[in-house]
Amino acid sequence: MWLVDPRELRAQAETGGAVRGGRRGGGQRPRELAAWLHLAADGTVTVFSGKAEVGQNVRTMLTQAVAEELPTALTAITIVLADTSLVPWDGGTAGSRSTPDMVPQLRRVAATAREALLDLAAKHWGVDRAALTAADGKILHTTTRRSIGYGELTKGERLVLNVAEAMGLKPATAWRVMGTSVPKVDGRRDVTGRHTYTTDLHRPGMLHGRVLRPIAFGAILGALDTAAAEAIPGVTVVRDGNFVGTTAPTEQVAAQAITALRAEWQTTPQVSERDLFTHLRSTGRNAPGPMASPAPGELRHTYTVAYIAHAPLEPRAAVAEWKNDQLTVWTGTQRPFGVRSELAAALKIPEERVRVIVPDTGSGYGGKHSGEAAVEAARLARGAGQPVKLVWTREEEFTWAYFRPAGVIDVASTVDGSGRLTRWEHRNYNSGNATIRALYEVADRTEVYHASQTPLKQGSYRGLAGTANHFARETHIDEQAHALQLDPLEFRLRNLRDPRARAVLEAAARQFGWGGPGARAPGTGRGLAVGSDKGGYIATCAEVAVDRATGRVRVVRVVQAFECGAVVNPGQLKNQVEGCVVQGIGGALFEAVRFEQGRILNPRFSQYRVPRFSDTPLIEVVLLDRQDLPSAGGGEAPLECIAPAIGNAMFSATSVRLRALPLAPNGVRFG
Repeated sequence: MWLVDPRELRAQAETGGAVRGGRRGGGQRPRELAAWLHLAADGTVTVFSGKAEVGQNVRTMLTQAVAEELPTALTAITIVLADTSLVPWDGGTAGSRSTPDMVPQLRRVAATAREALLDLAAKHWGVDRAALTAADGKILHTTTRRSIGYGELTKGERLVLNVAEAMGLKPATAWRVMGTSVPKVDGRRDVTGRHTYTTDLHRPGMLHGRVLRPIAFGAILGALDTAAAEAIPGVTVVRDGNFVGTTAPTEQVAAQAITALRAEWQTTPQVSERDLFTHLRSTGRNAPGPMASPAPGELRHTYTVAYIAHAPLEPRAAVAEWKNDQLTVWTGTQRPFGVRSELAAALKIPEERVRVIVPDTGSGYGGKHSGEAAVEAARLARGAGQPVKLVWTREEEFTWAYFRPAGVIDVASTVDGSGRLTRWEHRNYNSGNATIRALYEVADRTEVYHASQTPLKQGSYRGLAGTANHFARETHIDEQAHALQLDPLEFRLRNLRDPRARAVLEAAARQFGWGGPGARAPGTGRGLAVGSDKGGYIATCAEVAVDRATGRVRVVRVVQAFECGAVVNPGQLKNQVEGCVVQGIGGALFEAVRFEQGRILNPRFSQYRVPRFSDTPLIEVVLLDRQDLPSAGGGEAPLECIAPAIGNAMFSATSVRLRALPLAPNGVRFG
């Protein structure tokens, strides 16, 4: 019998209490239905998933998926996420995989439970199973109109069977819950401030921690004098190899103690920002050497992208607690099982002794895959012998997190007399190979990624290298169109056969009014871009206004057409697309990490420019709902064409072609 009440599960997930009937991940997904779903005697449904809620509203989507195949009220379903002692193993919340991967998995889980309930009801009543249907949390007998609740049938006992992998699921044309704009589950908790983030947690006897940071990347700790710090009342200095930190009753005292430490550091010369792109090209693996001069009839240019920071509003944070050699860590991460492995390795304990709990987290954008703060908090807690909360400062978040990779991209192309591409060469140094293959039809193509030596720590970012590769490719395509004196839309359509790409491009252009009548105001311009990633297709049209006197660029209007198969939640998807537009404007126009000799020069929001409300244009989203196609994720592709669309619009407005991201951190320079 499994008698854990869903409300108790929620409380335990938030507090770290012991769990009856809990289960651990094992590096692969379990087949047993009970690992995924439990029906309580009162009819409430508790579902378990390793996905993390980091602002993408995955809990709502998964609730819809369960309610679609196991018909019941949305309010009767509780989704328990990202607790390694409760949920099945999951590789992490990344790559826009929640929609194409976890949604069908939980639909199979719910459908398996539904079919089992129909079997139980047929046996319970001794009736023909074909006369039974599931609806509104009950099994109905269509002949006698009798009904029995799901919980009445199970009496709270777990359903002992495996998830049917080949279970037939409802087609999108028959959806009743999926495909609708269900409001955010627990949204009221967020807007009223009742939701508890990692930074809000408190444990009995909890201390606060800070970490001694090197003066530059790669610096080695030499002599360390801890006397002044240890003289502060309530302070403990924790040292574990090269790791040094302090704990104290308050965050302020812990910070005071860090300042009191006297450390000597040994540094080495490092690559600085001014040498970055030369360094990336020269260290590129299997690189062909310096970019050649263009051959007759060939267009050849280089495009660059800067390192940028994830800049989540919630910085990295963790609360760590040791009890009887068992470690529990609450932290905001996209990979709870990955962080559990990091903790076990760093602290040299078995994974079975580590529990990671992820409260709904204040954004990640691919930047919270790793568990640095979790490991630091655990080390401090072990050294102090008490629970410790560690919250990175904004400066630490900007400095010691990893960045979106910088890159150098060489693109060369030729066209024939009819305006069709005949040769395409695309070489990416360092920023990655995501979306490196062009959608355009061209027989002679070379598309290569050259891994380089990076002077800064880099890692996943929303869309990975999709932003860099789309920027280079769609800027270059625009340059070819202008060189041929062809309309940029016409040139793209002339070289696109993919029907899904053509559909979004035509939809965006139509909504935008591309090529429509009427003269543009001086200093305004229009640009567009098209692309695909993670199974979704995106087209972006942008209008900008450039003040020639000041060089200031303002994005006036953006139209994005997006198609990602069958739409699960239109309102939620529209929010995702709009969020991508706003975030993408930052990377397009002004976001860049500045660094010199292993030191970050702009590690705070007053120095690192992110989009503001005043930067937000009129945004129009066109969703193409392809109910004949599987659902794909919507969190990344809509970010990837905004930069080239803005850059192309800026050229339209100024005749100045910019080939580096950010395009105008200090405005456009003329002459």
